[in-house]
Formats: sequence, structure tokens, C-alpha cells
Amino acid sequence: MTSTTVTPDGPRRPQRSERSRLSRLMRELWFQVVLAAALGVAVGIVAPGFGESLKPLNDWFIALVKMIVIPVVFCVVATGIASMDNLRKAGRIGVKAIGYFLVLSLASMLIGLVVANVFHPGSGLHVDPSTLNADDVPETAQEHATFTGFVSSLIPASLFGAITGDAILAALMVSIVFGVALNMSGEQAAPLVDGIRALSDVVFRIVGWVMRLAPVGTFGALATVVATYGAESLKQLGYLIILFTATCVLYVLVVLGAIMRACGLSLFALIRFLRTELLVALSTCSSEAVLPQLVRKLETLGIGRPVVGIVIPSGFSFNLDGSAVYLTTASMFLAQAVGIDLSWQQQLVMVGVMMLTSKGTAGIAGGAFIVLASTVTAVGHIPLAALSLIVGVDRILNEGRVFINVLGNAVATIVIGKWENDFDTETAHSVLHPSKPRQPTAPETAKADAGRN
Repeated sequence: MTSTTVTPDGPRRPQRSERSRLSRLMRELWFQVVLAAALGVAVGIVAPGFGESLKPLNDWFIALVKMIVIPVVFCVVATGIASMDNLRKAGRIGVKAIGYFLVLSLASMLIGLVVANVFHPGSGLHVDPSTLNADDVPETAQEHATFTGFVSSLIPASLFGAITGDAILAALMVSIVFGVALNMSGEQAAPLVDGIRALSDVVFRIVGWVMRLAPVGTFGALATVVATYGAESLKQLGYLIILFTATCVLYVLVVLGAIMRACGLSLFALIRFLRTELLVALSTCSSEAVLPQLVRKLETLGIGRPVVGIVIPSGFSFNLDGSAVYLTTASMFLAQAVGIDLSWQQQLVMVGVMMLTSKGTAGIAGGAFIVLASTVTAVGHIPLAALSLIVGVDRILNEGRVFINVLGNAVATIVIGKWENDFDTETAHSVLHPSKPRQPTAPETAKADAGRN
């Protein structure tokens, strides 16, 4: 039996109720991720040697997620296209998505460029390029992105090899081709479509199991980062970190906030809805770590499977707004640090090169850093060895760009869903605001008044 304490302000709520509330909170995945993150930071500070040894925890979690990413992409894309009444819809969704991605990528790069020109994060360092050691630049950064490499990544060695491999772009292309073939085969392919739908249910059950391990991956990732880089790197390049973080926050609030308002939805409600996925991406610095769960949640939000199935996998390859902000900000930082004054014409050429090279590193670990190296080499104004200046904090900068990449792709899916009239606003409102009744929009009110008259 639960006892109730009477106070001057009235009866106090039962203590068991408070314990029950805390117990429910402890079972929430996002809260477990937050606790694991705090514990990981503490371990990295107090016992750095032990913290560095925890890196395999994050590696194992990412490996488990990558194990299931390609099956999720195949099931969602193939069944989404197979169920379409009109195949033109798939092409229309793809064209709209690519157009949106290009506009947002360009806007993101220009924002980073403006911020770097206004605040000059690299000025005052006065680094002599001859003192820089190119050996400090990771070998992966010298694997320059090329257009031919990008096209090659689209073509798998075999049809089913793409589904069992780990290249998202190749898997996406095969999934689209397979979905179109299923659609055109009509009734003959119906048993196969039903089988893939059943497989989808099994795959998403596995996704749920894997995501329960997110706190373990988060703990290992943050313990390793804090133990490896410590406070010294933060002091050296603190201004760049603070400026980039502030730019990321501004981008989320202004750009993504304005897009969500135009869609009639709340950005903060969306962030709250996706808090677990955003926290996992932030701590593990991996967009792929949340792709399967993000697909599932956006369908729950009321967006049609064809839209989600095409926009999310392609967005994780082409719509990397956080990486775009990073590329121009980091490039200008390097130029300013070594005393190179780039004209606005040279800066625009650099943006143009980045728009091309950034599409060729999808699915590559540290892809943004590789694009930065490719651009530096292609443009030729900044010595490649200058990349050694930011190697130490690239992992920290990666957190901001991954957060925006994930949130930006969720917003992009909402935009394309509304654009395609494949978005249930009532469902979205009930999911984002479960305790708040939806107010009708002006067009809906006018339509209701016209009906009464």
C-alpha cells in the first residue's frame, strides 16, 4: 500500500509514483545514451589509459549497425518502389530530392565561407608551411575523390553482392533496379514482394536489438575521444571548434528551423522525437549508425515508404549539410593559418570543386576530411601538409557535422513528403505533439466555413 504525505500545500504525490517515473526514465534508450556519454567523458578524464582501451566498444557497435544497414535499404527501397501505382513517382521523388540536396549543400558551403571570412578563425596563427609535416596527414586523406571513382562505386561486382556488401550507393542502385523490376512484373512478382515485406519485419526487429547496444558504443566512443585528445588539442584550436559549433547551432535554428516552419511543423518537436538517434550519431560520429532506426521513425511520422526509402539512403550520400559547412570553414581556416589570402574568385572555385568531390565519398569513413584533402590538392592554393593542423580535432568537429547531416536528412524527407503529397500531417502532429490538439490551418478553416455555408 502506498502512503501519501500531507503538506501545507496539499497532499504530496506517492513516493512509489516518483520511483516509478525514474524507473521508466531509466528504461528510455535516449536517457541511457546520455548516462553512457557522461560516464565515458568521466572515464576519459580520470583514467585516460583505460579510456583509450575502450575504442573496440564503439567499433563493435558501428560494425553491428553496418551489418544491418544494407538489408534495411534494400527492403525499404525495393518494397516502396514495387508498391507504387506509377513508376514515374519514383523518378519524380529522386529528381526533387537531388534538386533539394544541391540547393542545401550550396547554401551550407556559402554559410561556412561567410563565417570564415567574417571571423577569421586561422588568422594570428602565422604557421610557416615549411615547418609542417605531411606525414601527420592520414593516408586515407590522400585517397582523393574522383568522378570516375564515384561512378565506379555505383556499380557492384554482382547483383546480390551489393546487398551483402557495405557500399550504400551500390546497394541503393541495385535496390532501385530490383524494385522497378518487381513493379513491372505485376502479379507474377507478388509472392516475392510479400517475402521481402516479411523480411523487412525481421530486419527491423534486429535493428531494435542492435540499438539497445547504443549506450555501450557511446560509452566507448566518448571515453576514447577524451582520453586520446584531451584538453591540449582543445586549447590549441579552441576558437575553430567554438566557431564551427556556433555555426552548426545557427544553421539548425535558422535554416532548418525556417524549413520546418514552412512545413507547418516544429523543429524542436522533431529533435525531441529523434533525440535517441541524434544522441547516438553525435557520440559515435557515424550517420550510418542511425540510418535503420531513422527510416523506421520517419515512417511512423506519417511519411510514405517510397519517399523515405528513396530520400534517406540517397540523402546520407548526397545531402551532407554539416560536412558542407565544415569543408569551407576548415579550408579558410587552413589558408588563414599559413598566411594565404584567397580572393573571392578562388574561394568560389574552391566551392565548385567541393560540390563535385563531396559526392564521391559516400560511405567512406572520414569522408569530409578526404574531400578537404581532394579540394586542397585540386585547387592548389593551400599545401596538403596544412591538413596536419586540424587532424587532432577533426574527430571533435565531426560531431557537429554528423548531427546536422542526420537532422538535415530527416527535414529533407519531410519536405519531399509534403511536396509529393505523401505525408500525413495529422499523424505527424499526433506523434510530435501527443498531448496537444492540432489547430486547423487557415486553408482548412476556410474550407470548413465554405462547407457550412
